[in-house]
Amino acid sequence: MQILLFILLLVMLPSASAATVTNITNSPNTVAPLLPGLDAPKLTLKNSQGKSVELAQLYKNKTTLVVVYRGGWCPYCVRQLNGIQKIEAQLTKLDVQIVAISPDSPKELAKSTIESPNYMLLSDDQLAYSQALGLAYYLDDKTATAYRNKLGVNFVDLNGKDRVALPVPAVFVIDKKGLIQFQYANPNYKVRLDEQVLLAAAKAASAL
Repeated sequence: MQILLFILLLVMLPSASAATVTNITNSPNTVAPLLPGLDAPKLTLKNSQGKSVELAQLYKNKTTLVVVYRGGWCPYCVRQLNGIQKIEAQLTKLDVQIVAISPDSPKELAKSTIESPNYMLLSDDQLAYSQALGLAYYLDDKTATAYRNKLGVNFVDLNGKDRVALPVPAVFVIDKKGLIQFQYANPNYKVRLDEQVLLAAAKAASAL
């Protein structure tokens, strides 16, 4: 009898890979990103080696440029990350660290060619951070199927359902108190913020 109850509990428990739905909209046009002046989410994520990283501690260390992107499979995201690398030296002089966060698993992050002591890649494969920032949205069924079948991307199923979600690409500049000082999010994933505008925002925040 005890064995049967144990098996039933295992069946009833949510899958370890299933994200908890707390804040996911039905369209990228209806996301509501956190605004400047609000506290940035202080969650714990995994790096490319699978080690836990506490964002609260990262915020305290330096002014933080957080880049939320869709994944290493997205050419627009890769272009954005490469563009930010071009201003990395200037950001470092301002004592600004770069933290790029995506739904990619730690294993996928490990394939990245980005290597820098001031540029960290983190996994949000449970979409907890994207949801806390107000960036997560469901893909329509047609898009989800195309992304999975044509690009070979494995997204996390949410609550056992077939619907999948992504974050709207965004950048945040967060000060050492953990407050958001600058935010840019665009539902059109093909449009990204110019690096010089981002550099100016980071410079203003680092001067606080």
